[in-house]
Amino acid sequence: MKVLGINSIVTFERRPTKEEEPAIRSACQRAYEAMGSKDRIVITHGSCFPAYARDSYIGSPYGNAAKEYIKFLQLYGFNGNQLGPGGELEMRKGMVKHSPYNSSAFAKNKLFIDLEDLTTEKYGNILSKETYENTTTLPEITDKDYAMTDFIEAVKTYDTALTESYRNFKANLAKGQPQAIALNKEFNKFLEKHDKRLTEEGVFKVLAKYYETDSFENWENDIDKNLMAEIHNKNMSALERYNYIKHTNKNSIEQYKFEQFIATKQIKENKEWRDKNNFKYLNDLLIGCSKMDEWRFKDAFLDNYTIGAFEYSGEHQVWGIPALDPKKIFIGADMQLNTGGQFLKEKLDFNLEFCENTRIDHALGLVEPFLIKKDSIFFDENGNINYYKLRGAFMSETYENGQKIDDYYNYPRILEKIIIPSLKEHGLAPEDPIWETICSNPKIFREIFYETLKLPELIQLEWGGSEKLDKNRWAIVGSHDSMPAQLMVKQKWIRDSHAWDPLYLAGYLNQDPERLEENKKFCEKISDRTPDGRKKEGEELEKADTARVNAKFAELLTSRRFEISFADLFGITDMIYNIGGVNSKDNWKERIPSDFIDKYYKNLSGENPTALNMPEIIKMALQAEIDMAVANSEDKELTRKNLYEKYGSLLDELQKYANILKEPEPDETAQN
Repeated sequence: MKVLGINSIVTFERRPTKEEEPAIRSACQRAYEAMGSKDRIVITHGSCFPAYARDSYIGSPYGNAAKEYIKFLQLYGFNGNQLGPGGELEMRKGMVKHSPYNSSAFAKNKLFIDLEDLTTEKYGNILSKETYENTTTLPEITDKDYAMTDFIEAVKTYDTALTESYRNFKANLAKGQPQAIALNKEFNKFLEKHDKRLTEEGVFKVLAKYYETDSFENWENDIDKNLMAEIHNKNMSALERYNYIKHTNKNSIEQYKFEQFIATKQIKENKEWRDKNNFKYLNDLLIGCSKMDEWRFKDAFLDNYTIGAFEYSGEHQVWGIPALDPKKIFIGADMQLNTGGQFLKEKLDFNLEFCENTRIDHALGLVEPFLIKKDSIFFDENGNINYYKLRGAFMSETYENGQKIDDYYNYPRILEKIIIPSLKEHGLAPEDPIWETICSNPKIFREIFYETLKLPELIQLEWGGSEKLDKNRWAIVGSHDSMPAQLMVKQKWIRDSHAWDPLYLAGYLNQDPERLEENKKFCEKISDRTPDGRKKEGEELEKADTARVNAKFAELLTSRRFEISFADLFGITDMIYNIGGVNSKDNWKERIPSDFIDKYYKNLSGENPTALNMPEIIKMALQAEIDMAVANSEDKELTRKNLYEKYGSLLDELQKYANILKEPEPDETAQN
């Protein structure tokens, strides 16, 4: 094992030179423009970003490492990244919960703060370099194709560093330090907008630390459990309790506010940098929220239900996500926003404050959520759910005391009355977000989502081919919940499906009647059998599988809007970021290694690369688009002639750069 430092020994692969990089970027960009491509997105959740000069045990989408990562993505024509939910993570018994899908919809994740920035003059050196170096490490370089987030060490690091930073900020302010005065001016402006929310969240943090859990249902004091709801109900005892906590824990609450200010400031500055570099971030509008959010808006949620996911097998997914009370979404015939509606509106506004677009998680849950009775959730001695006792139904089919829980049909109006108008306020058309529709498909959802609002589903090419590929809709092969495509292709149900069939893929990517021979050779290359019917084995089969995966991603690139997981881009096959529906101790921990550029090029120059050779795949997609235009033309010969005159040299350029990435690394080392 090595660490990445100033005197590290670095191996040099044959990779693009600094002189070649602008030409590669230009070629990829021109190819995408030729195909009419609009959005080319990599899926990288915040914690998955690589380390740079120092490692704080978790990635951040807002520091210098993020900038280096973005520059790499732009080299191959990507113009955006989809983040996961970026809110403050939940805590339980001093341990942070790993899943971002239980994070806060409003509070920022302080673990994404770039600590190095706090050691600079801009922040008045509020974090000493000594503490910064003592709480972080030099990034490790290993033989693994991935790194891992260490949530425990990350929390320790940030608790220590941010406590010192706040203490020094206050001391510098008292001394009249110019940087502290300027920072305080920004801080106060931030508080003008957010102080009420932050105070409420700060009080929650105090109580959660006292009770050692964010799960407020388990707090012993009923007033504390229902504090904000009781204050809304004009309970003077609750208000006195709130003020007591606020005043006796003033310093810790003020530090929390300062941390949120720093996190927000860095996110804003990152957006300003991205705007200059024409790179988008898509935030993830999680269907749920944190326990802190639920506590603040407790009277907006149903007491007896949680949202889950319907499964035809009866083994429904239990998410533990609070369900909005349909009676608390709108008020009156003119449908003004009630507490639940205000919660949703505020949630989307926060989601888009510093991002250019959004992924809307579990769109079904905004129309017809699957509700599970809390008192029907039981576990066996192994911690597994007892599905025989589990009781659940879609909201339109749920009754309380003989009456429909949504008797005024309010819930299905959320999209039309809240989400779509809010998107328009942020400059987004209804078809712009990624609507995550990989779920069950009940009648009300079909009627509202597809027939009335005509919203676009997310095309999942893992399960379908060109019969599903609407090129103007968002398309993916897998997601953050999927195994990498290099593992996916080895599953029997995948190998046997039409979507991955060599005949289909070869036919889709080679449609020009004049290229029948190329079509045949391509099909042989990606097939698991030889032309004489012999089954390929060993290295021969591995190469065929890799070629089939590349063909699948070339199909994906013919879509105008697509997403690729970071694991697929870098060919990471030894770890899965999140195994959907499985409670694995390693879920949400996978991360891009600090030497990701070295590993990417080394992978591509190997015997059987698992990373995506982007120039090669872009060339395949562009060739497919040319073939489609020829095949659909009345004058095929003239269309073919014109298109090759226009794009023939570009195809050659892309192949040239694809070949460069395949060249083996020279056997040499050098000192930096």
